[in-house]
Amino acid sequence: MPNVRLSDVAKHAGVSTKTVSNVVRGYVHVSPGTRARVQRAIDELGYRPNARGRNLATGRTRMLAVAFPDLRIPYFAELAHVIAQVASESGYRLLLEESGGPEVERAILSADEAGIVDGVLFQPVWLTSTEIAQHRRDVPFVLLGENSAPLGTDHVHIDNIAAAVQVVEHLVALGRRRIAFLGVESPVPSQTSRLRLIGYQQGLERHGLRVDTSLIVSGGAADAGAASASLGAALDGGLAADAIVCRDDLAAMGALRALSERGIRVPDDIAITGWDDITMASSVRPSLTSIRADSAQLARRALDLLFERIDGFDGLGRHEVVGHSLVARESAPGTTS
Repeated sequence: MPNVRLSDVAKHAGVSTKTVSNVVRGYVHVSPGTRARVQRAIDELGYRPNARGRNLATGRTRMLAVAFPDLRIPYFAELAHVIAQVASESGYRLLLEESGGPEVERAILSADEAGIVDGVLFQPVWLTSTEIAQHRRDVPFVLLGENSAPLGTDHVHIDNIAAAVQVVEHLVALGRRRIAFLGVESPVPSQTSRLRLIGYQQGLERHGLRVDTSLIVSGGAADAGAASASLGAALDGGLAADAIVCRDDLAAMGALRALSERGIRVPDDIAITGWDDITMASSVRPSLTSIRADSAQLARRALDLLFERIDGFDGLGRHEVVGHSLVARESAPGTTS
């Protein structure tokens, strides 16, 4: 039936147009019997809701912004893919943004997003918790990542300290005792690196191993090339390690190159661990032992909190930790946990 209108469905189902609208919009306070009758009329008549009209009626765009600091980093691209899949289950599409600096981060949280997206998932790097707390709340948002969040803002992340302790314990169980850390940005480490360094130190101390600052190798920028150059220089300068905890999988891949160029065997001579378990981690040789965040849980929980904000929730921020696991592969073999 061409050009089926809302009123046609209402007449066919014997209800008001308001009731049909409530069913189409997913309004919860409709009796199961009425909902079934309206849905049957929709199916029989072949009614298709007008998305533009529905959006005007609800004041929603059905679009979300997802903002990460650097889209060249595979972890962010892969997490955005998972978020897009979960968001689509609720009829939402994504606008992907790269923050790239403090001014862009401020713009992401400003009123400029109002009317374009219904909400924002955002991993800040440059803005402080205080700055975030002082921003207007024209657009609901949920924070991701390691930076601290204000009390009034929802925040979903993994426990980086506990995960780093787990990595060190895995290496100690393999008999490694001279455990280095690679990939700290310079000149200013990120909060991600700080937390992972804290866990690294706690793991060493838990097993009675001395924290040796000569085993902390700066990676310069957060990429494989910088990590390879930094580790190569450290090895040429006499670095003596039997394992390396890498800040992320890109740093670990840089480490594999530096070690291969010097004829150092992995894991026989030096065991290597990464972080993020990006797709390439299982494809390089040797394949990488890596920390894997539960990306599906992270995406689902962050979106649930965001949808609650979009629907009007105005309570204190929920700060939630999602799960992670250590995936053991060839670079530091053992048991996945």
